Amino acid sequence: MAQHYCDAAIGDPLHGPYHDREYGFPIGDDNGLFARLVLEINQAGLSWATILKKKDNFTAAYDGFDIATVAAYDEDARARLLADAGIIRNRLKINAAIENSRTLLDIRANEGSFKAWLDLHHPAELESWVKLFRANFKFTGPEIVREFLVSAGYLPGAHRVDCPVYAVVESLNPPWMWAQ
Repeated sequence: MAQHYCDAAIGDPLHGPYHDREYGFPIGDDNGLFARLVLEINQAGLSWATILKKKDNFTAAYDGFDIATVAAYDEDARARLLADAGIIRNRLKINAAIENSRTLLDIRANEGSFKAWLDLHHPAELESWVKLFRANFKFTGPEIVREFLVSAGYLPGAHRVDCPVYAVVESLNPPWMWAQ
């Protein structure tokens, strides 16, 4: 059986702060949701430790994950990202971030916000979420969608019930609890 993230993260200098203050916590800000989606996409094929080590670099490279700013990126911005050794320099992942930010502008125009769009489709089974994400976003396979939704509080499983952080997350009433 695979080790739960709580077992690996608690007390770890790299994973611990993310586990204790971010993982599974509801995200109410669209730029924060976009940031998490971009980070999850970039984790594909790599360890989460790699992403956590580069998180500040990603934030700087993608202008604080401001959706409108990223949506306006041109070829020069794309080239800048591809040359930035502080992030994952994968053309498909960079293109996905830019294209997904443009999709989010459309979602905002139609639904008011990315969070409102997520809330509109919640609750749903993972298979439905994957179909929805694949129909709207780039580079969003089942594992990326699952981890994004768990990490943003839309699906359960971020923390074991006996994890000390579980009670903190529960007190914030994440979306996965709404259906209970």
